[in-house]
Amino acid sequence: MVTIANPPPELRATPSAEDCAVEKALAVVGAKWTLIVLHHLMDGPKRFGDLQRLVPAASPKMLTVRLRELEQLGLLTRTVHAEIFPRVDYQLTPQGRSLRPIIDSIEKWGRSLRPARRSG
Repeated sequence: MVTIANPPPELRATPSAEDCAVEKALAVVGAKWTLIVLHHLMDGPKRFGDLQRLVPAASPKMLTVRLRELEQLGLLTRTVHAEIFPRVDYQLTPQGRSLRPIIDSIEKWGRSLRPARRSG
């Protein structure tokens, strides 16, 4: 092993998340329920109740938090319809829809998974 006594700055610096595109992408879509919510919104706008039924393991509070984060990131829009019974629709933005090939690839890969064989 070779040790450099006084390395140049570019060798001393530790890479940050900004330097790694995968880390940067996972910081956006790696949070729990995010890809599942985005997957369900690929089919078109959904109301909160629809998303709750589609992602039953997510608590209403967690789903609300995730939807707000995705809205702040510019991946979806939240539209409030001023009616007697107000309704809210969530819909992907063009940036959110740009994740379709990635989500489709993950879905395809997930379908190809087979249970591991147990030895014994």
